[in-house]
Amino acid sequence: MPYLIPSYDPGIVAASLLIASFAAYVTLDLAQRVRATDLAVARAWWIGGSITMGTGIWSMHFVGMLAYSLPVPLGYSGLLTLLSWVAGVGASAVALWLASRGRLTLPRLAGGALLMGAGICTMHYTGMAALDMAPPIVWRWSLVAASGAIAFGASAAALLIFFWLRRFGEHGDKRYQAVAALVMGAAISGMHYTGMAAAQFPEGTVCMSSTGLGGEQLGTLVILASTVLLGLTLFTSMLDARMQSTSARLTASLQSANSQLQAANEELQQRAFVDNLTGLPNRLLFEDRLKHALARHARSGRGERMAVLFVDLDGFKPVNDSFGHAVGDSVLQQVAERLQAAARGSDTVARIGGDEFVLLLEDMTDAGDATSLARRVVLALSRPMLVAERTLHVSASVGIALHPDHGEGGKLLTHADAAMYAAKRAGGNSYALFEAHMDAGAAKQLGLQFDLRQAVAGGQLSLHYQPKFDSRRARLSGVEALLRWQHPLLGNIPPSQFIPLAERSGLINELGNWVIDEACRQMQAWQREGVRLRVAINLSVHQLRQEDLVSRIKQALQRHEVDASMLLCEITESAAMEDIKTTQQAFEGLSRIGVFLSIDDFGTGYSSLSYLRQLPARQLKIDRSFIHDLETSADARAVVDAVVRLAHALGLSVVAEGVETQGQCNILLQLDCDELQGFLFARPMPADELFAWASGHKPDAAIGFSPSVFSGLDSSAKAGSGSG
Repeated sequence: MPYLIPSYDPGIVAASLLIASFAAYVTLDLAQRVRATDLAVARAWWIGGSITMGTGIWSMHFVGMLAYSLPVPLGYSGLLTLLSWVAGVGASAVALWLASRGRLTLPRLAGGALLMGAGICTMHYTGMAALDMAPPIVWRWSLVAASGAIAFGASAAALLIFFWLRRFGEHGDKRYQAVAALVMGAAISGMHYTGMAAAQFPEGTVCMSSTGLGGEQLGTLVILASTVLLGLTLFTSMLDARMQSTSARLTASLQSANSQLQAANEELQQRAFVDNLTGLPNRLLFEDRLKHALARHARSGRGERMAVLFVDLDGFKPVNDSFGHAVGDSVLQQVAERLQAAARGSDTVARIGGDEFVLLLEDMTDAGDATSLARRVVLALSRPMLVAERTLHVSASVGIALHPDHGEGGKLLTHADAAMYAAKRAGGNSYALFEAHMDAGAAKQLGLQFDLRQAVAGGQLSLHYQPKFDSRRARLSGVEALLRWQHPLLGNIPPSQFIPLAERSGLINELGNWVIDEACRQMQAWQREGVRLRVAINLSVHQLRQEDLVSRIKQALQRHEVDASMLLCEITESAAMEDIKTTQQAFEGLSRIGVFLSIDDFGTGYSSLSYLRQLPARQLKIDRSFIHDLETSADARAVVDAVVRLAHALGLSVVAEGVETQGQCNILLQLDCDELQGFLFARPMPADELFAWASGHKPDAAIGFSPSVFSGLDSSAKAGSGSG
């Protein structure tokens, strides 16, 4: 039978392929939307997406049929054309529903591909049926079967692509999506044109629906409408994706902020109750545990005791000042570890501030348990510590207070603190049990410490000056500045009392700086009156460890316009040898700016000649203990003789302090000692009294010096007499 020969418009065919690919691209984007966690949103996207996807596929089919022409006019039945659109929407609904599932199993893939393929075939052949032909279309069933197979394969490929692209998430590479869309568009177009090739039209066939839907204008309208619909849908999908991404970021940010806030709250709670440096309980947590321990003790009524041990480090402040807070922190961490190792597992070890630690002991039979632990603590903390390749030594003073032996539980910590101060006053590196009289002593120490802080600003400090004499020229060679504290209520506080207090409370550097400045100020005042006196000041080991010591002294000298050679800095032998490297650096710095240097209390330390030669000192000062025994002890005389000879051999001058008798003076003169200082010549006196004394107006009550001590002694220090 002869058949009509069809023809295709290439431009419209290309347009149908593009629509198919565009529809596939939009469909792949919609597959992400239907998986929204919000069920209502996912359902809305599924319905809208099914309509858009179905319309896109149907538009490709309709445009593809418009590209097909026969020698007879063609038109399409409106009802069947609508039904073909419904079939396309149904096939799309199946595809998007499957895309929203959790995983693609083989049965789900096969069943979904059959449903989608059947829907696409239904759409196509219902659309073909919209051509009301007489006689009817003659089908090539092999090609019909081939189109069905292509529809099934295209549907299966679409589902696989849906799930394959899911691995990349919503922010996956859009290039993969574009390539996948071209593959799907080609498969859908291939099914359509295979189905079209299956239709044969006998010669003489007439289209009974030629007056129905059709025409070039309708094709253009369908292309534009479907493109606009797909474009709007894609834009909405992308906008929704961005909004969801922004929402997800905001949600993640809020969750992160909540997590950080929760972590911060936990950290704040930890910081509120745990010491950040050592990880031990802090004062708040210790006091809470003490409160509960006292309550348990009151309820039990068994008669057991509980105790608090108050631990304070001896010599920690110099470590901090010398080597910095990092080293000090390491020392505190090692102390915490040693305390925990010494304590029992049931004991509480806490750090309540600075270098102060406390231990809470429960269920003790007697005071022996507490003293035994205190002994272990003292021993553990006295062992050397290796920090930053340095071997450091600290010790501890431990105070012990028991409940109920030593009063109410509320005063347990206070009483342990008082006992600790008693141990510290006894020399440290020991422990003490609380006694009733310690309360008053602790309060007095705290009050004195507070008063000392106010002493500098309150003008309560002053310098007294004790003369030193040149033994060869029998004349005044200089003075030593000695710090005095005149308390407004307690009167004169001896240095032996307030200097250790200043060291323990960290005030020693402040006092030392005041002494430097005041000594330079006084030298300037004397110079204006025509008297030049070299003034010796004592430097503590804490000051030597100050990095800015040299610059401080240099600035004080410049500020008061005093020549550096007029200032002599003394440091004890034991302090100098404690850290020879630090001492050497400080001495070299002071020597460079022209300050004179002296080793004080020589003979009581453990210096070696090699170390002594490394220090740029100009003078040795023999300890007063040797001078005191000079008349009665041959050993003391031998030591002094050896020191004088050694010093002179090294180019150093020698000063003997504590000279109180004429016999001591005579021996020192015989031994060729360079300078003499002591009550035999003059006691320490205020600056104005010293000036009057040095000017020849010496009040008898102020000094105990007689000119006959030296034959022809000239006590005048005017006009540079003491500059040599």
